Amino acid sequence: MQKEKKISSKFIYFFGSFGGILFGYDIGVMTGALPFLQKDWALQNSAGTVGWITSGVMFGAIFGGALAGKLSDKLGRRKMILMSAIIFVVGSLLASFSPNNGQMYLIIVRIFLGLAVGASSALVPAYMSEMSPAKLRGRLSGINQTMIVSGMLLSYIMDFLLKDLPEAWAWRVMLGLAAVPAVILYFGVSRLPESPRFLVKTNKVDEARQVLTWIRPADEVEQELADIQTTAGEENHIEKTSMVQLFTGKYRYLVMAGVGVAAFQQFQGANAIFYYIPLIVEKATGNEASSALMWPIIQGIILVLGSLLFLVIADKFKRRTLLILGGLVMGLSFILPTIINMVVPNTSPMMIVVFLCIYVAFYSFTWAPLTWVLVGELFPLAVRGSASGIASSANWIGSFLVGLLFPIMTASMPQDAVFAIFGIICLLGVLFIRFFVPETRGRSLEDIEKEGTRN
Repeated sequence: MQKEKKISSKFIYFFGSFGGILFGYDIGVMTGALPFLQKDWALQNSAGTVGWITSGVMFGAIFGGALAGKLSDKLGRRKMILMSAIIFVVGSLLASFSPNNGQMYLIIVRIFLGLAVGASSALVPAYMSEMSPAKLRGRLSGINQTMIVSGMLLSYIMDFLLKDLPEAWAWRVMLGLAAVPAVILYFGVSRLPESPRFLVKTNKVDEARQVLTWIRPADEVEQELADIQTTAGEENHIEKTSMVQLFTGKYRYLVMAGVGVAAFQQFQGANAIFYYIPLIVEKATGNEASSALMWPIIQGIILVLGSLLFLVIADKFKRRTLLILGGLVMGLSFILPTIINMVVPNTSPMMIVVFLCIYVAFYSFTWAPLTWVLVGELFPLAVRGSASGIASSANWIGSFLVGLLFPIMTASMPQDAVFAIFGIICLLGVLFIRFFVPETRGRSLEDIEKEGTRN
């Protein structure tokens, strides 16, 4: 950390959340690359292989999130983000140089790349929540979601621009280009300071004070530092928390709330749209998926606009209110096409795509950003890294299963029936928010912890 030179708070918040760009690019790029890969390797009738290639990143992310979360409690958030950037670079280049018909090679590389994606999903929210003041935490933590969806949109645009390359080259270049923002991430994060809460936890109080002077008004620094020291002092006397104790000890209420929200976000089926929208349109219209690459861009634009809307409203509405509203509309967007098809059998097959756009619009400013805001807010300092890692892993287990099973499910049942199942899960998520998740808007991390650990 550079002690002698002030680092701009805008620089800190921008590169603190920049990992989301890579997160978004790597989960979005396969959407456009997959149609070309299918043709190049003749995988049109290999739903299982397609599912594994697509979901390999999510499978690796399950372990990357948990591992990075645990290590970040020992090594720091910043150092682990730097390590994930290196994995991004190496994994992207290895994927682009896959041998012809090397399905297993590509699956393994995608799993390796997933370690970095999972690490990013766990580390960025934790870092941003610890750097942000309580009154702006929702907005600043929401920058992470804006970065993620911007990365997705960037991948969709690159896929579209590269679609006229020979199919054997197109998907390789699409996958390899993720190395470019990974290099930018590495050099940007190398200049960032460590989280003041982590610095206090590791007895570097003077460095923590300096970081706070860069990101807080002068009259708030000493009070916040004292609050952090008080919390850290209490938690230094707590024995090391095991995985089982996280869900049975004094932190269980907050840990279960955060992990539950992270799991529901993925089991609601959003990534089925983001990974497979060209194939969804192909099944609905009969046109080739490789000619439907404008649809991912449309979805990406909706996601970015929704994330920007969230930055405006993030700290004006309660977290729970937005999640309940989003979950209700998302659930109905998935269920209504099935009901309409039952009542009016000859309805245009594009109707489902219209409802998917409605789903994406509400998902983009509710569950998409708020999941990671809550993950950053709910977990106590003593277990924040570990619990964030578990939440990330739960999220990626859902993403992996959705990515793996969606092509298999749509091969054996109507698309609208598959989405109706996701719709029911959306409504169950609303009930979970209503009964198990506390409100966190405008409260300090220390206050949330005190309230959530009361017996």
